[in-house]
Amino acid sequence: MAKHQLPQDNSGGPTTLFRAAEYVRMSTEHQQYSTENQADKIREYAQRRGIEIVKTYADEGKSGLRIDGRHALQQLIADVESGKAEFNLILVYDVSRWGRFQDADESAYYEYICKRKNILVSYVAEQFENDGSPVSTIVKGVKRAMAGEYSRELSAKVFAGQCRLVELGYRQGGPAGYGLRRVLIDQHGHHKAELARGEHKSLQTDRVVLVPGPEDEVRAVNDIYRWFIEEALSESQIAMRLNGMGIRTDLDRQWTRATVNEVLTNEKYIGNNVYNRISFKLKKSRVTNTPDMWIRKEGAFQAIVPSALFFTAQGIMRARFRRYSDNELLDRLRDLYQSRGFLSGLIINETEGMPSTSVYALRFGSLIRAYQMVGFTPDRDYGYLEINRYLRDMYPEVVSQSEQRIAELGGHVVRDPATGLFDINNEFTISIVLARCHTTEAGGRRWKIRFDTSLCPDITVAVRLDPDNRSALDYYLLPRLDFGKERLCLAESNAFELDTYRFDTLEYLYGMAERFRIRRAA
Repeated sequence: MAKHQLPQDNSGGPTTLFRAAEYVRMSTEHQQYSTENQADKIREYAQRRGIEIVKTYADEGKSGLRIDGRHALQQLIADVESGKAEFNLILVYDVSRWGRFQDADESAYYEYICKRKNILVSYVAEQFENDGSPVSTIVKGVKRAMAGEYSRELSAKVFAGQCRLVELGYRQGGPAGYGLRRVLIDQHGHHKAELARGEHKSLQTDRVVLVPGPEDEVRAVNDIYRWFIEEALSESQIAMRLNGMGIRTDLDRQWTRATVNEVLTNEKYIGNNVYNRISFKLKKSRVTNTPDMWIRKEGAFQAIVPSALFFTAQGIMRARFRRYSDNELLDRLRDLYQSRGFLSGLIINETEGMPSTSVYALRFGSLIRAYQMVGFTPDRDYGYLEINRYLRDMYPEVVSQSEQRIAELGGHVVRDPATGLFDINNEFTISIVLARCHTTEAGGRRWKIRFDTSLCPDITVAVRLDPDNRSALDYYLLPRLDFGKERLCLAESNAFELDTYRFDTLEYLYGMAERFRIRRAA
Protein backbone atom coordinates (compact mmCIF):
# COMPACT_ATOMS: atom_id res chain seq x y z
CA MET A 1 0.00 0.00 0.00
CA ALA A 2 1.31 3.41 -0.90
CA LYS A 3 2.12 5.86 1.84
CA HIS A 4 -1.04 7.50 3.29
CA GLN A 5 -3.28 5.72 0.78
CA LEU A 6 -6.33 3.78 1.94
CA PRO A 7 -7.37 0.56 0.17
CA GLN A 8 -10.32 0.96 -2.17
CA ASP A 9 -13.52 -1.04 -2.33
CA ASN A 10 -12.78 -4.12 -4.45
CA SER A 11 -16.06 -5.94 -3.93
CA GLY A 12 -16.59 -6.26 -7.68
CA GLY A 13 -13.29 -7.91 -8.55
CA PRO A 14 -10.18 -9.65 -7.26
CA THR A 15 -8.82 -8.53 -3.96
CA THR A 16 -5.42 -7.44 -2.78
CA LEU A 17 -4.68 -8.22 0.85
CA PHE A 18 -3.51 -5.54 3.28
CA ARG A 19 -2.62 -6.27 6.88
CA ALA A 20 -4.64 -4.46 9.51
CA ALA A 21 -5.39 -4.38 13.21
CA GLU A 22 -8.88 -3.73 14.50
CA TYR A 23 -9.56 -1.66 17.61
CA VAL A 24 -12.93 -2.00 19.36
CA ARG A 25 -14.17 -0.33 22.52
CA MET A 26 -17.42 -0.52 24.44
CA SER A 27 -18.33 1.47 27.52
CA THR A 28 -21.77 0.86 28.94
CA GLU A 29 -23.86 3.20 26.85
CA HIS A 30 -25.48 1.39 23.93
CA GLN A 31 -25.82 -2.17 22.69
CA GLN A 32 -25.15 -0.86 19.19
CA TYR A 33 -21.58 -0.28 20.32
CA SER A 34 -20.98 -3.84 21.54
CA THR A 35 -17.58 -5.10 20.54
CA GLU A 36 -19.25 -7.90 18.57
CA ASN A 37 -21.26 -5.45 16.48
CA GLN A 38 -18.21 -3.30 15.90
CA ALA A 39 -16.13 -6.31 14.86
CA ASP A 40 -18.84 -7.48 12.42
CA LYS A 41 -18.92 -4.10 10.65
CA ILE A 42 -15.13 -3.92 10.58
CA ARG A 43 -14.84 -7.38 9.04
CA GLU A 44 -17.45 -6.54 6.40
CA TYR A 45 -15.42 -3.44 5.51
CA ALA A 46 -12.20 -5.46 5.43
CA GLN A 47 -13.67 -8.15 3.19
CA ARG A 48 -14.92 -5.61 0.64
CA ARG A 49 -11.52 -3.96 0.42
CA GLY A 50 -9.25 -6.97 0.51
CA ILE A 51 -7.88 -6.31 3.98
CA GLU A 52 -6.54 -9.07 6.20
CA ILE A 53 -7.14 -8.49 9.92
CA VAL A 54 -4.12 -9.87 11.77
CA LYS A 55 -4.67 -8.57 15.29
CA THR A 56 -7.48 -7.36 17.56
CA TYR A 57 -7.21 -4.79 20.35
CA ALA A 58 -10.33 -4.68 22.54
CA ASP A 59 -11.23 -2.45 25.52
CA GLU A 60 -14.30 -3.88 27.23
CA GLY A 61 -16.37 -1.64 29.49
CA LYS A 62 -13.95 1.30 29.22
CA SER A 63 -14.81 4.97 29.06
CA GLY A 64 -13.44 6.90 26.10
CA LEU A 65 -12.79 10.09 28.08
CA ARG A 66 -9.15 9.25 28.82
CA ILE A 67 -6.53 6.78 27.72
CA ASP A 68 -5.95 5.79 31.36
CA GLY A 69 -7.35 2.31 31.95
CA ARG A 70 -7.71 1.60 28.21
CA HIS A 71 -4.99 -1.01 28.17
CA ALA A 72 -5.73 -2.21 24.64
CA LEU A 73 -5.33 1.26 23.13
CA GLN A 74 -2.20 1.81 25.20
CA GLN A 75 -0.79 -1.46 23.90
CA LEU A 76 -1.72 -0.55 20.32
CA ILE A 77 0.10 2.80 20.58
CA ALA A 78 3.09 1.10 22.23
CA ASP A 79 3.29 -1.51 19.44
CA VAL A 80 3.17 1.23 16.84
CA GLU A 81 5.83 3.39 18.48
CA SER A 82 8.19 0.46 19.12
CA GLY A 83 7.98 -0.81 15.54
CA LYS A 84 6.48 -4.14 16.65
CA ALA A 85 3.27 -3.57 14.71
CA GLU A 86 2.81 -6.22 12.01
CA PHE A 87 0.16 -4.17 10.26
CA ASN A 88 -0.04 -0.98 8.25
CA LEU A 89 -3.68 -0.10 8.86
CA ILE A 90 -5.90 0.29 11.93
CA LEU A 91 -9.64 -0.24 11.55
CA VAL A 92 -12.00 1.48 14.01
CA TYR A 93 -15.81 1.51 13.92
CA ASP A 94 -16.17 5.30 14.18
CA VAL A 95 -14.51 8.37 15.65
CA SER A 96 -16.24 8.00 19.03
CA ARG A 97 -14.82 4.47 19.47
CA TRP A 98 -11.31 5.87 19.13
CA GLY A 99 -12.25 8.07 22.05
CA ARG A 100 -14.50 10.77 23.46
CA PHE A 101 -11.54 12.83 24.61
CA GLN A 102 -12.49 16.19 26.09
CA ASP A 103 -9.62 17.73 24.16
CA ALA A 104 -10.03 16.92 20.47
CA ASP A 105 -6.28 17.45 20.02
CA GLU A 106 -5.59 14.42 22.23
CA SER A 107 -7.57 12.20 19.87
CA ALA A 108 -5.69 13.67 16.92
CA TYR A 109 -2.36 13.14 18.69
CA TYR A 110 -2.80 9.38 19.07
CA GLU A 111 -3.80 9.12 15.44
CA TYR A 112 -0.77 11.21 14.44
CA ILE A 113 1.53 8.79 16.30
CA CYS A 114 0.24 6.04 14.01
CA LYS A 115 0.43 8.18 10.88
CA ARG A 116 4.04 9.10 11.69
CA LYS A 117 4.86 5.38 11.48
CA ASN A 118 3.04 5.11 8.12
CA ILE A 119 0.13 3.32 9.78
CA LEU A 120 -3.22 4.79 8.81
CA VAL A 121 -6.44 4.82 10.86
CA SER A 122 -9.71 4.15 9.04
CA TYR A 123 -13.17 4.74 10.59
CA VAL A 124 -15.30 2.17 8.81
CA ALA A 125 -18.78 3.45 9.76
CA GLU A 126 -18.12 7.10 8.98
CA GLN A 127 -19.28 8.70 5.74
CA PHE A 128 -15.83 10.05 4.92
CA GLU A 129 -12.53 8.50 3.94
CA ASN A 130 -9.74 9.31 6.37
CA ASP A 131 -7.37 10.07 3.50
CA GLY A 132 -5.85 13.32 4.75
CA SER A 133 -7.88 15.51 2.39
CA PRO A 134 -9.08 18.91 3.62
CA VAL A 135 -12.68 17.64 3.73
CA SER A 136 -11.81 14.60 5.84
CA THR A 137 -9.69 16.73 8.18
CA ILE A 138 -12.52 19.19 8.77
CA VAL A 139 -15.21 16.53 9.19
CA LYS A 140 -12.99 14.48 11.48
CA GLY A 141 -12.32 17.51 13.67
CA VAL A 142 -16.05 18.18 13.97
CA LYS A 143 -16.71 14.52 14.81
CA ARG A 144 -14.06 14.59 17.55
CA ALA A 145 -15.57 17.73 19.08
CA MET A 146 -19.05 16.20 18.90
CA ALA A 147 -17.83 13.02 20.61
CA GLY A 148 -16.40 15.07 23.49
CA GLU A 149 -19.51 17.24 23.72
CA TYR A 150 -21.72 14.15 23.89
CA SER A 151 -19.88 13.06 27.02
CA ARG A 152 -20.24 16.48 28.62
CA GLU A 153 -23.98 16.60 27.93
CA LEU A 154 -24.46 13.05 29.13
CA SER A 155 -22.54 13.81 32.32
CA ALA A 156 -24.77 16.81 33.06
CA LYS A 157 -27.97 14.82 32.45
CA VAL A 158 -26.81 11.89 34.57
CA PHE A 159 -25.82 14.21 37.41
CA ALA A 160 -29.21 15.95 37.35
CA GLY A 161 -30.97 12.58 37.44
CA GLN A 162 -28.82 11.38 40.32
CA CYS A 163 -29.54 14.54 42.31
CA ARG A 164 -33.26 14.01 41.80
CA LEU A 165 -33.06 10.40 43.03
CA VAL A 166 -31.09 11.51 46.10
CA GLU A 167 -33.79 14.07 46.92
CA LEU A 168 -36.34 11.23 46.69
CA GLY A 169 -34.38 9.27 49.30
CA TYR A 170 -32.50 6.76 47.12
CA ARG A 171 -28.84 5.88 47.49
CA GLN A 172 -26.47 6.89 44.68
CA GLY A 173 -23.12 5.19 44.41
CA GLY A 174 -20.52 4.18 46.92
CA PRO A 175 -20.44 1.39 49.51
CA ALA A 176 -22.93 1.38 52.34
CA GLY A 177 -20.29 1.75 55.04
CA TYR A 178 -19.77 -0.07 58.31
CA GLY A 179 -23.03 -0.86 60.13
CA LEU A 180 -25.21 -0.34 57.04
CA ARG A 181 -26.32 -2.41 54.07
CA ARG A 182 -27.63 -1.66 50.57
CA VAL A 183 -31.02 -3.09 49.71
CA LEU A 184 -32.55 -3.28 46.25
CA ILE A 185 -36.17 -2.17 45.88
CA ASP A 186 -38.47 -2.24 42.86
CA GLN A 187 -40.50 0.60 41.36
CA HIS A 188 -43.27 -0.03 43.91
CA GLY A 189 -40.94 0.26 46.91
CA HIS A 190 -40.88 -3.47 47.70
CA HIS A 191 -37.62 -4.95 48.95
CA LYS A 192 -36.07 -7.41 46.51
CA ALA A 193 -32.66 -8.37 47.85
CA GLU A 194 -29.63 -7.21 49.77
CA LEU A 195 -26.71 -6.18 47.57
CA ALA A 196 -23.30 -7.53 48.44
CA ARG A 197 -20.24 -5.39 47.97
CA GLY A 198 -19.50 -5.04 44.26
CA GLU A 199 -23.04 -5.95 43.22
CA HIS A 200 -25.20 -3.44 41.35
CA LYS A 201 -28.78 -3.16 40.22
CA SER A 202 -29.56 -4.61 36.81
CA LEU A 203 -32.98 -3.11 36.07
CA GLN A 204 -33.40 0.57 35.22
CA THR A 205 -36.51 0.83 37.40
CA ASP A 206 -34.85 -0.60 40.51
CA ARG A 207 -33.55 1.66 43.27
CA VAL A 208 -31.17 1.28 46.22
CA VAL A 209 -31.72 2.31 49.84
CA LEU A 210 -29.68 1.94 53.02
CA VAL A 211 -30.86 -0.20 55.93
CA PRO A 212 -29.29 -1.10 59.29
CA GLY A 213 -26.71 -3.87 59.12
CA PRO A 214 -26.10 -6.73 61.58
CA GLU A 215 -26.74 -6.02 65.25
CA ASP A 216 -23.08 -6.40 66.21
CA GLU A 217 -22.06 -3.73 63.66
CA VAL A 218 -24.81 -1.36 64.75
CA ARG A 219 -23.71 -1.86 68.36
CA ALA A 220 -20.07 -1.17 67.41
CA VAL A 221 -21.05 2.08 65.67
CA ASN A 222 -22.89 3.28 68.77
CA ASP A 223 -19.90 2.21 70.90
CA ILE A 224 -17.67 4.45 68.77
CA TYR A 225 -19.91 7.43 69.52
CA ARG A 226 -20.14 6.53 73.22
CA TRP A 227 -16.36 6.16 73.59
CA PHE A 228 -15.81 9.44 71.81
CA ILE A 229 -18.37 11.39 73.88
CA GLU A 230 -18.38 9.72 77.29
CA GLU A 231 -14.79 8.49 77.58
CA ALA A 232 -13.24 11.32 75.56
CA LEU A 233 -11.18 8.92 73.45
CA SER A 234 -9.53 10.25 70.29
CA GLU A 235 -10.13 8.68 66.89
CA SER A 236 -6.73 6.97 67.06
CA GLN A 237 -7.48 5.51 70.51
CA ILE A 238 -10.86 4.25 69.31
CA ALA A 239 -9.18 2.63 66.30
CA MET A 240 -6.69 0.86 68.60
CA ARG A 241 -9.53 -0.43 70.82
CA LEU A 242 -11.52 -1.75 67.84
CA ASN A 243 -8.44 -3.47 66.41
CA GLY A 244 -7.69 -4.95 69.84
CA MET A 245 -11.21 -6.41 69.93
CA GLY A 246 -10.67 -8.03 66.53
CA ILE A 247 -13.33 -5.90 64.83
CA ARG A 248 -12.68 -5.23 61.13
CA THR A 249 -14.01 -2.47 58.93
CA ASP A 250 -16.56 -3.06 56.16
CA LEU A 251 -13.59 -3.51 53.81
CA ASP A 252 -12.14 -6.19 56.12
CA ARG A 253 -9.27 -3.92 57.12
CA GLN A 254 -7.95 -2.58 60.37
CA TRP A 255 -9.39 0.64 61.73
CA THR A 256 -7.47 3.92 61.36
CA ARG A 257 -7.97 7.47 62.54
CA ALA A 258 -9.63 8.35 59.23
CA THR A 259 -12.07 5.41 59.19
CA VAL A 260 -13.21 6.19 62.73
CA ASN A 261 -13.60 9.85 61.78
CA GLU A 262 -15.75 8.78 58.81
CA VAL A 263 -18.17 7.01 61.18
CA LEU A 264 -18.27 9.99 63.53
CA THR A 265 -18.98 12.57 60.83
CA ASN A 266 -21.13 10.88 58.16
CA GLU A 267 -24.79 11.88 58.29
CA LYS A 268 -25.95 8.56 56.83
CA TYR A 269 -25.78 7.14 60.36
CA ILE A 270 -28.67 9.43 61.36
CA GLY A 271 -30.60 8.58 58.20
CA ASN A 272 -29.64 11.56 56.02
CA ASN A 273 -28.85 11.04 52.36
CA VAL A 274 -25.98 13.33 51.31
CA TYR A 275 -24.60 13.40 47.76
CA ASN A 276 -21.99 15.33 45.76
CA ARG A 277 -19.51 15.76 48.60
CA ILE A 278 -16.84 14.67 46.12
CA SER A 279 -17.01 15.25 42.35
CA PHE A 280 -15.24 13.20 39.71
CA LYS A 281 -16.95 14.43 36.57
CA LEU A 282 -15.63 13.44 33.14
CA LYS A 283 -12.83 11.42 34.75
CA LYS A 284 -10.99 14.55 35.80
CA SER A 285 -9.41 15.26 39.18
CA ARG A 286 -11.44 14.51 42.26
CA VAL A 287 -12.86 17.65 43.82
CA THR A 288 -13.94 17.90 47.45
CA ASN A 289 -16.99 20.14 47.33
CA THR A 290 -18.02 22.62 49.98
CA PRO A 291 -21.20 21.89 52.00
CA ASP A 292 -23.26 24.40 50.00
CA MET A 293 -22.81 22.16 46.93
CA TRP A 294 -24.06 19.02 48.66
CA ILE A 295 -27.41 17.47 47.75
CA ARG A 296 -29.21 16.19 50.82
CA LYS A 297 -32.40 14.44 51.92
CA GLU A 298 -32.99 14.33 55.64
CA GLY A 299 -34.64 11.24 57.12
CA ALA A 300 -34.17 9.20 53.95
CA PHE A 301 -33.12 6.03 55.80
CA GLN A 302 -33.61 4.45 59.21
CA ALA A 303 -31.09 5.96 61.62
CA ILE A 304 -28.80 3.64 63.58
CA VAL A 305 -27.36 6.42 65.78
CA PRO A 306 -29.55 8.79 67.82
CA SER A 307 -29.42 12.34 66.51
CA ALA A 308 -28.45 13.63 69.95
CA LEU A 309 -25.31 11.46 69.94
CA PHE A 310 -24.37 12.50 66.40
CA PHE A 311 -24.70 16.24 66.93
CA THR A 312 -22.97 16.03 70.32
CA ALA A 313 -20.00 14.43 68.54
CA GLN A 314 -19.97 17.21 65.93
CA GLY A 315 -20.01 19.81 68.68
CA ILE A 316 -17.07 18.16 70.44
CA MET A 317 -15.09 18.09 67.20
CA ARG A 318 -15.69 21.77 66.56
CA ALA A 319 -14.94 22.70 70.15
CA ARG A 320 -11.81 20.55 70.21
CA PHE A 321 -9.97 22.91 67.88
CA ARG A 322 -11.83 26.09 68.67
CA ARG A 323 -9.09 26.98 71.11
CA TYR A 324 -6.67 27.34 68.24
CA SER A 325 -6.42 30.69 66.53
CA ASP A 326 -6.49 31.00 62.77
CA ASN A 327 -2.72 31.48 62.74
CA GLU A 328 -2.14 28.34 64.81
CA LEU A 329 -4.32 26.26 62.49
CA LEU A 330 -2.46 27.61 59.46
CA ASP A 331 0.92 26.99 61.12
CA ARG A 332 0.00 23.33 61.64
CA LEU A 333 -1.12 23.04 58.03
CA ARG A 334 2.00 24.80 56.76
CA ASP A 335 4.28 22.49 58.79
CA LEU A 336 2.45 19.45 57.40
CA TYR A 337 2.85 20.78 53.87
CA GLN A 338 6.59 21.37 54.34
CA SER A 339 7.14 17.90 55.81
CA ARG A 340 5.06 15.98 53.24
CA GLY A 341 5.50 18.23 50.18
CA PHE A 342 1.84 17.83 49.32
CA LEU A 343 -1.58 18.21 50.91
CA SER A 344 -4.80 16.24 50.63
CA GLY A 345 -7.81 15.46 52.76
CA LEU A 346 -6.48 11.97 53.45
CA ILE A 347 -3.07 13.24 54.61
CA ILE A 348 -4.66 15.78 56.95
CA ASN A 349 -7.16 13.35 58.46
CA GLU A 350 -4.58 10.59 58.99
CA THR A 351 -1.99 12.82 60.69
CA GLU A 352 -2.11 12.55 64.46
CA GLY A 353 -2.71 15.85 66.21
CA MET A 354 -3.99 17.59 63.08
CA PRO A 355 -7.45 19.13 63.00
CA SER A 356 -9.74 17.43 60.51
CA THR A 357 -10.45 18.82 57.06
CA SER A 358 -13.93 19.83 58.24
CA VAL A 359 -12.34 22.14 60.83
CA TYR A 360 -10.35 23.97 58.15
CA ALA A 361 -13.39 24.14 55.86
CA LEU A 362 -15.52 25.64 58.63
CA ARG A 363 -12.87 28.09 59.83
CA PHE A 364 -11.67 29.37 56.43
CA GLY A 365 -14.73 28.84 54.27
CA SER A 366 -13.25 25.97 52.26
CA LEU A 367 -10.31 23.60 52.33
CA ILE A 368 -9.02 25.07 49.06
CA ARG A 369 -8.81 28.52 50.63
CA ALA A 370 -6.81 27.08 53.53
CA TYR A 371 -4.44 25.48 51.01
CA GLN A 372 -3.92 28.83 49.31
CA MET A 373 -3.15 30.55 52.61
CA VAL A 374 -0.21 28.20 53.29
CA GLY A 375 1.16 28.45 49.75
CA PHE A 376 -0.05 25.11 48.39
CA THR A 377 -1.55 25.16 44.92
CA PRO A 378 -3.36 21.98 43.80
CA ASP A 379 -2.75 20.64 40.31
CA ARG A 380 -6.15 21.92 39.24
CA ASP A 381 -7.51 25.45 39.45
CA TYR A 382 -10.41 25.38 41.90
CA GLY A 383 -11.31 29.03 41.55
CA TYR A 384 -14.47 28.03 39.75
CA LEU A 385 -15.80 26.63 43.04
CA GLU A 386 -15.80 30.09 44.54
CA ILE A 387 -17.55 31.49 41.46
CA ASN A 388 -20.16 28.75 41.57
CA ARG A 389 -20.84 29.46 45.23
CA TYR A 390 -21.32 33.15 44.45
CA LEU A 391 -23.65 32.37 41.54
CA ARG A 392 -25.80 30.14 43.72
CA ASP A 393 -26.17 33.01 46.16
CA MET A 394 -26.85 35.48 43.34
CA TYR A 395 -29.57 33.48 41.57
CA PRO A 396 -32.23 33.71 44.35
CA GLU A 397 -31.67 37.46 44.47
CA VAL A 398 -32.36 37.83 40.73
CA VAL A 399 -35.45 35.66 41.03
CA SER A 400 -36.76 37.52 44.07
CA GLN A 401 -36.24 40.94 42.48
CA SER A 402 -38.06 39.84 39.32
CA GLU A 403 -41.01 38.46 41.28
CA GLN A 404 -41.26 41.61 43.37
CA ARG A 405 -41.04 43.95 40.41
CA ILE A 406 -43.71 42.09 38.41
CA ALA A 407 -46.02 42.05 41.44
CA GLU A 408 -45.53 45.82 41.88
CA LEU A 409 -46.71 46.32 38.29
CA GLY A 410 -49.88 44.35 38.89
CA GLY A 411 -48.71 41.12 37.31
CA HIS A 412 -49.29 37.67 38.74
CA VAL A 413 -46.32 35.33 39.15
CA VAL A 414 -46.39 31.63 40.01
CA ARG A 415 -43.03 29.91 40.38
CA ASP A 416 -42.72 26.14 40.27
CA PRO A 417 -40.41 25.29 43.22
CA ALA A 418 -39.30 22.03 41.58
CA THR A 419 -38.31 23.41 38.17
CA GLY A 420 -37.89 27.16 38.80
CA LEU A 421 -40.21 27.91 35.86
CA PHE A 422 -42.20 31.17 36.10
CA ASP A 423 -45.80 31.42 34.95
CA ILE A 424 -46.64 35.06 34.24
CA ASN A 425 -50.34 36.00 34.32
CA ASN A 426 -51.23 32.51 33.04
CA GLU A 427 -50.11 33.82 29.64
CA PHE A 428 -46.47 32.88 29.18
CA THR A 429 -43.65 31.14 31.01
CA ILE A 430 -40.07 32.23 31.56
CA SER A 431 -36.87 30.59 32.76
CA ILE A 432 -33.99 32.60 34.23
CA VAL A 433 -30.42 31.43 33.63
CA LEU A 434 -27.10 32.97 34.63
CA ALA A 435 -24.48 32.95 31.87
CA ARG A 436 -20.91 32.94 33.21
CA CYS A 437 -18.20 34.86 31.40
CA HIS A 438 -15.38 32.68 30.06
CA THR A 439 -12.12 34.12 28.78
CA THR A 440 -10.57 32.30 25.82
CA GLU A 441 -6.84 31.72 25.35
CA ALA A 442 -6.84 34.52 22.80
CA GLY A 443 -8.31 36.93 25.36
CA GLY A 444 -11.85 37.03 23.98
CA ARG A 445 -14.91 36.62 26.17
CA ARG A 446 -17.67 34.09 25.67
CA TRP A 447 -21.00 33.37 27.36
CA LYS A 448 -22.53 29.91 26.97
CA ILE A 449 -26.31 29.72 27.41
CA ARG A 450 -28.07 26.40 27.92
CA PHE A 451 -31.78 26.25 27.14
CA ASP A 452 -33.91 23.94 29.25
CA THR A 453 -35.59 22.09 26.40
CA SER A 454 -37.38 19.76 28.82
CA LEU A 455 -39.36 22.63 30.38
CA CYS A 456 -39.89 24.49 27.09
CA PRO A 457 -40.24 28.01 28.57
CA ASP A 458 -41.76 30.59 26.24
CA ILE A 459 -38.91 32.98 27.04
CA THR A 460 -35.44 32.25 28.41
CA VAL A 461 -34.03 35.21 30.32
CA ALA A 462 -30.25 34.94 29.97
CA VAL A 463 -28.39 37.12 32.47
CA ARG A 464 -24.91 37.78 31.07
CA LEU A 465 -22.42 38.31 33.88
CA ASP A 466 -19.49 40.71 33.82
CA PRO A 467 -15.90 39.42 33.34
CA ASP A 468 -15.53 39.00 37.11
CA ASN A 469 -18.81 37.02 37.27
CA ARG A 470 -19.96 39.26 40.09
CA SER A 471 -22.80 41.30 38.61
CA ALA A 472 -25.15 41.42 35.64
CA LEU A 473 -23.70 42.90 32.45
CA ASP A 474 -26.88 42.82 30.36
CA TYR A 475 -29.90 40.64 29.58
CA TYR A 476 -31.07 38.62 26.59
CA LEU A 477 -34.77 37.81 26.25
CA LEU A 478 -34.76 34.74 24.00
CA PRO A 479 -38.16 33.41 22.83
CA ARG A 480 -38.48 29.68 22.26
CA LEU A 481 -40.01 30.22 18.81
CA ASP A 482 -36.75 31.82 17.60
CA PHE A 483 -34.28 29.74 19.62
CA GLY A 484 -35.05 26.06 19.45
CA LYS A 485 -31.48 24.94 20.10
CA GLU A 486 -30.15 23.43 23.33
CA ARG A 487 -27.36 25.97 23.62
CA LEU A 488 -26.17 29.34 22.39
CA CYS A 489 -22.73 30.94 22.58
CA LEU A 490 -22.49 34.73 22.78
CA ALA A 491 -19.40 36.83 22.16
CA GLU A 492 -18.59 40.42 23.11
CA SER A 493 -19.88 41.51 19.70
CA ASN A 494 -22.73 39.53 18.16
CA ALA A 495 -24.74 39.64 14.97
CA PHE A 496 -27.49 42.20 14.69
CA GLU A 497 -30.09 39.42 14.73
CA LEU A 498 -28.92 38.42 18.20
CA ASP A 499 -28.48 41.89 19.63
CA THR A 500 -32.11 42.73 18.89
CA TYR A 501 -32.89 40.53 21.90
CA ARG A 502 -30.39 42.33 24.17
CA PHE A 503 -31.46 44.75 26.91
CA ASP A 504 -29.56 46.73 29.54
CA THR A 505 -32.28 46.07 32.12
CA LEU A 506 -35.30 43.83 32.57
CA GLU A 507 -37.78 46.67 32.29
CA TYR A 508 -38.97 45.39 28.89
CA LEU A 509 -39.80 42.02 30.47
CA TYR A 510 -41.57 43.74 33.35
CA GLY A 511 -43.54 45.78 30.81
CA MET A 512 -44.76 42.55 29.23
CA ALA A 513 -46.08 41.45 32.62
CA GLU A 514 -47.58 44.80 33.62
CA ARG A 515 -51.37 44.99 33.97
CA PHE A 516 -53.62 48.06 33.86
CA ARG A 517 -57.08 48.53 35.29
CA ILE A 518 -59.61 49.25 32.57
CA ARG A 519 -62.51 51.41 33.63
CA ARG A 520 -65.85 50.08 32.46
CA ALA A 521 -67.73 52.49 30.20
CA ALA A 522 -70.79 54.11 31.70
